[in-house]
Amino acid sequence: MFDRLSAAPKDVMPEGIRTPKRQHSSRFDISDQRQRELDKLPGFHEVPPNRRQELFMQKLDQCNIIFDFNDASGDMKSKEIKRLALHELLDYVAQNRQVISEPMYPRVVEMFAKNLFRPIPPPMNPQGEAFDPEEDEPVLEVAWPHIQVVYEFFLRFIESQDFNTNFAKQYIDHGFVLQLLELFDSEDPRERDFLKTTLHRIYGKFLNLRSFIRRSINNVFFQFIYETERFNGIAELLEILGSIINGFALPLKEEHKLFLTRVLIPMHKVKSLSMYHPQLAYCIVQFLEKDAALTEEVVLGLLRYWPKVNSTKEVMFLNEVEDIFEVMDPAEFAKVQEPLFNQLAKSVASPHFQVAERALYFWNNEYFCNLVSDNVDVILPIMFAPLYENSKGHWNRTIHGMVYNAMKLFMEVNPQLFDECSHDYTEQQNNAEAVKQVRQAKWDRLAQLAEQMKMNGASGVGGGHHVGGIAGGGEYSRNGGPTMKGLSLPASLQMRQDGSGGIGGVPNDALGQDSSSRRMEQLRLQDDGRRAPGVGGGKEYGDRGGGVGGNTSKSRPSSSTNSVEQPQTQTQQHHHLKPQTQHKALIGHGMTRTRSRSNSGGGGSGGSSGGHRPTSSGSVKSVGTGSAAGPARSSSAAGARGSGGSGSGGDVRAGNKEGS
Repeated sequence: MFDRLSAAPKDVMPEGIRTPKRQHSSRFDISDQRQRELDKLPGFHEVPPNRRQELFMQKLDQCNIIFDFNDASGDMKSKEIKRLALHELLDYVAQNRQVISEPMYPRVVEMFAKNLFRPIPPPMNPQGEAFDPEEDEPVLEVAWPHIQVVYEFFLRFIESQDFNTNFAKQYIDHGFVLQLLELFDSEDPRERDFLKTTLHRIYGKFLNLRSFIRRSINNVFFQFIYETERFNGIAELLEILGSIINGFALPLKEEHKLFLTRVLIPMHKVKSLSMYHPQLAYCIVQFLEKDAALTEEVVLGLLRYWPKVNSTKEVMFLNEVEDIFEVMDPAEFAKVQEPLFNQLAKSVASPHFQVAERALYFWNNEYFCNLVSDNVDVILPIMFAPLYENSKGHWNRTIHGMVYNAMKLFMEVNPQLFDECSHDYTEQQNNAEAVKQVRQAKWDRLAQLAEQMKMNGASGVGGGHHVGGIAGGGEYSRNGGPTMKGLSLPASLQMRQDGSGGIGGVPNDALGQDSSSRRMEQLRLQDDGRRAPGVGGGKEYGDRGGGVGGNTSKSRPSSSTNSVEQPQTQTQQHHHLKPQTQHKALIGHGMTRTRSRSNSGGGGSGGSSGGHRPTSSGSVKSVGTGSAAGPARSSSAAGARGSGGSGSGGDVRAGNKEGS
């Protein structure tokens, strides 16, 4: 029964069907039913002047009533009464002088806050798709008939000649500004436009709030860049900042320069750049007009965020670069010409014809051409190859003509340099096949060496750390690197002797362990060797060596201060053999594996073990050793041949030793 239930078909929404977006107003705090029953008040012209202030307050109280506009048929009479009251307040403030008194300030700010400050709904339905500002139509506020008049009235109020900032600043404070900034996330572009004007008026009127407004806008940008990458009012906030930057005094403060480098330039990396790029580019150009010394930092910042695959975004970057060229000082151009034209060369060579076309349009700019002519010695060698290749090889015919015009400019400016670049390009093309063959030969040799290392690693003793050297029967070059048929590898491709194995530090897969586990094992063994720095890298306690015939020898320090030194029980005849001879001698014996927890150990023979003697510093010193027939290869914590020598051909990284 349960199997049938689990196998029953599920309701799956077909792909490609978009769920309907919400169509409701923001989350207003709707007044109760009794308050929503309004009576029309007389007009200001219907009462004597001494009663107009009282009537003004009564109309403000009516405007504090919030209606539910999702119910289009509800409270229609009261909604109209409120709309008319708002228009009467607007006309009264705009057409009369000496009508704003001190008691009005808190009441006006309160009415503005009650009508406008509300939570902005999320940009998606609970089960719907996210709002895409580039494709989806924004959801408009259904309460706009009232919201619009509230904004207009408040703007008229603070723009009035009778407006007193000293009275208003205790009500229009930091909290008011923060709530105003939250409203910039509204999807309704009409509201964002009014918010832009309102915040700009507040910035101009309230000098005490200017620094706080700039910091608060910065915080909105930081959250947008590094966290959400979604905020509807970025373009409007940048418009405000454009006018603010235009009014900065010279020289620029360090605070303003940091705003450019830490906020405006990183804003180029956001995916939705197209929604606010014109305003952002305007702010950048305003900074460069104020201080030309910022050109290098701006251009290098743009190159750092230059798009790699997004052609639409790259066209926007090229537009901004041309705007920057218009205000660029020739001395500053010389500082950035090389990295800038390296990028322009890539754009000119782009297979996307819009990118290549936009980059080639630069040569239609007279000031740009003058800068190029003055620095042709640096620019032409960079631009010649992509221009020449596109003049014949680009698939779009329009590009051919534009490339010809650019090359014609270079030929007219410096014909001799143009001929030299042409000659160098021809030689480079003639040698391209030879360079390609040399490169391919190197890769073939590397592949052959890797295959040989893999085969030797599978058949060698202890995993074959010295593949191609001892275990593989190969040779070692003078600089310590493995050779193959007389070929000495560069140092970067030599097998590392620190226990990592492989070519250039890449672990040998023949060991049967992944690189991470082997690296961790190596670090653990190195740490053990640092804690007990004995001769040959052995630990104080529990050193093990792979004895001949599989015997395992252990050595512990004597309880007395003068430990008994054990005599050497085996001649060290293998030390005088060549590495290849040693290896063959080891292979001749039966090999057994014993577990080893140390990175080094005395190679015991026939059950004998090397003794340890405490030194004057209290550490243990190895005196007697077994046969150290293995190669002199060890990690940083492993002992070399001689006292405390390694077991025969042991693979210390894998944690195994092989005794003969």
